[in-house]
Amino acid sequence: MNTLKLGWTGLGNMGNPMVINLLKAGFEVSVFNRTKDKEAPSLAAGAKSASSLQELMETCDVVLTMLSNDAAVKEVFEGPIGLLSKTNQGKTIINMSTVSPETSRYLNTICNQHHVHFIDAPVSGSVKPAQDGTLVILVGASSEDYQLAKPIFDVLGKIAIHVGEPGVASSAKLAINYLLGLNLQGIAETVLFAEKNGVSKEDMLNIINQGACGNGITNIKTPSILNDSYPAAFALKHLVKDLRLAKKAGLDSPLIHPLYDSYAAAEKEGLGDQDVMAIISSLKNKSF
Repeated sequence: MNTLKLGWTGLGNMGNPMVINLLKAGFEVSVFNRTKDKEAPSLAAGAKSASSLQELMETCDVVLTMLSNDAAVKEVFEGPIGLLSKTNQGKTIINMSTVSPETSRYLNTICNQHHVHFIDAPVSGSVKPAQDGTLVILVGASSEDYQLAKPIFDVLGKIAIHVGEPGVASSAKLAINYLLGLNLQGIAETVLFAEKNGVSKEDMLNIINQGACGNGITNIKTPSILNDSYPAAFALKHLVKDLRLAKKAGLDSPLIHPLYDSYAAAEKEGLGDQDVMAIISSLKNKSF
């Protein structure tokens, strides 16, 4: 039995399986979600339901957040009934949401003002790695806070990489998601170009996966491309957000601007709630 009492807010496609893994590992976990029916999978696995964010902070040693964007995270931290609305000195908050480096540094500042420890810990990986406990966790924290949280990260991921202070992990997350976007755009363009020139997508994907250009993401996305079906493991709209944050954080490389424009166009076409690989559907009718 792990002695740290954990609180969790943000129970979407990622949050529930992560909570369930913590429960299986022997942690006591309380959850709070504004949409209460989303708590059901975690409650069925043994979690307790908290009545408020304030209750999470009062009754738990560590509170973890997994939310959709910067505004939602800030509201949960500093809203009138948020995590920091009452005095809870010495507690720890781990933000596992993907937010801008600027927001992570801001959250660290306001937590310090409340004498609360803050850890910036976004994850690389989508729903299946969350279910399997094989996420890659990028950690921005002091060495002491990292050691406190490591037993939690050991359950949630296959590796936790301590990259520096709060804010640095958010930069690392935006960087890896930029590479993800480049990979998926490249796969989509390659398959469509090949098809236009008489190569079946089955053969082209086999060529990719059997050669030096094959990698984890090309293998993972191959079934979706072959079936032309894109249920969201990582929603396209979230990658649009992350690319926008990367631009805001200073990424001004030759490929970021057309890449962002491509995914933003796909979102406007109604593909935002589909998987990121749905970028291929947006590109099908375009000339390139």
